[in-house]
Amino acid sequence: CPPPPAWPQRHLCRPCHNREKAKGLGKYVCQRCRLVIDEQPLMFRSDAYHPDHFSCTHCGKELTAEARELKGELYCLPCHDKMGVPICGACRRPIEGRVVNALGKQWHVEHFVCAKCEKPFLGHRHYEKKGLAYCETHYNQLFGDVCYNCSHVIEGDVVSALNKAWCVSCFSCSTCNSKLTLKNKFVEFDMKPVCKRCYEKFPLELKKRLKKLSELTSRKAQPKAADLNSA
Repeated sequence: CPPPPAWPQRHLCRPCHNREKAKGLGKYVCQRCRLVIDEQPLMFRSDAYHPDHFSCTHCGKELTAEARELKGELYCLPCHDKMGVPICGACRRPIEGRVVNALGKQWHVEHFVCAKCEKPFLGHRHYEKKGLAYCETHYNQLFGDVCYNCSHVIEGDVVSALNKAWCVSCFSCSTCNSKLTLKNKFVEFDMKPVCKRCYEKFPLELKKRLKKLSELTSRKAQPKAADLNSA
C-alpha cells in the first residue's frame, strides 16, 4: 500500500498558536498577554482579558469576570453597585441612557422585548404574566382578553364594545365615570364610550361630526345591494 499523503505542516508564532488553540477549545485569547483564557473572561471594550490584569478604578482591588465597565473605566461589583448605576436585566451591562423599569428589573430600551416575538416594546404598552412581558397580540393569543381600560386579563365576564374588550367594572363613561352596560345608550368618542347625558352636553358642531362619522361607519358595515339580492 502506498504511504499516506504527507500533510503540510504550519509553523506558527506563539500568539498565533494560542489563537488557533483557543479557537479549537471554544475559548478566548487574552488581548493583553495573548494566552488562552481558561476561566471566564473579563469583557472590556468588546475584547476579552484575564480579569487579574485589571484593578478596580475606585478601590484598587484585583478584578474578577464580574467587573463592570462604566464610562470607559472598570469597577469591582461592590463599588459599581454603590454608584447606583442600573444593570440591564437582559445583557447584565450598565445602563447609561434611558432606563425601562418593568418586571422588578431595569432594562436597556432595546433589550426590553416581548417574550414571544422578541420585538422591543420601545415605549409601547406591554402585558405581564408569570414574570415575562408580552405585546398585546401575543398576550391575547396565549392568555385571553385584556381589558382596554385597566390592561389586566379579564377573568370574569367580558364586555365587547367599540371593537374592544372591557372588564364589567371598567366599562364606564369616559367623561363622568358612571358605569355602563350594553343596555345603556352611549356614543363612541376618542375610542371610548360616552353616556347619553354627557353626550348631550357636547358642542353642537362636535355632535354633528360624531353623527356623520357614525352614519359613514354604518354604511360601510352594511352589505352592498348586489349581496342582498344574491342572498
